[in-house]
Amino acid sequence: MGKSLSIHKVVAIGIGSALFVILGRFGSIPSGVPDTNIETTYALLAIFALLYGPYAGLLIGLIGHTLKDAIFYGSPWFSWVIASGVVGLLIGLLTRGIRIGDGQFGNKEIIRFNAVQVIANAAAWFVIAPTLDIWIYAEPVNKVYTQGLVAGAANIVTVAVLGTLLAGAYARTKAKQGSLTKEV
Repeated sequence: MGKSLSIHKVVAIGIGSALFVILGRFGSIPSGVPDTNIETTYALLAIFALLYGPYAGLLIGLIGHTLKDAIFYGSPWFSWVIASGVVGLLIGLLTRGIRIGDGQFGNKEIIRFNAVQVIANAAAWFVIAPTLDIWIYAEPVNKVYTQGLVAGAANIVTVAVLGTLLAGAYARTKAKQGSLTKEV
């Protein structure tokens, strides 16, 4: 499998995908817009992409969303599955310098993490998902762009609040690199 998909990452992809499904079922809040929920899954996806990188983020988004849709709705809605994968991929790619595994998640990292997640969610939900809805499913333009706007805004807020809190809590459990000294 090579260096980019170690056993550690494969396990993280499996766990992340399973948690995506569980949170997609039990951590969703109806938004008032048909077929559009406020999803806690995207905070989880952002954390896994931050920790395990772009391949893990992409695969967790694709696998988790596909399974969630298949289990709870009967079949995957591929335009949104692809958008979820894009969110994980972009967050993983654009946050490579943030090292929460080394205890680094201060103000600079929080700002960068949130700037990246806003870009990733905006690209996925304001552009990719609604455009693919039109191309793949011939959905009405007004409907899908409204759904995308609501989903994207909700995901941005969810990741900003829950994702930042989770990343900060995780980073605090790790020793900062160079913070331990040897007693003489």
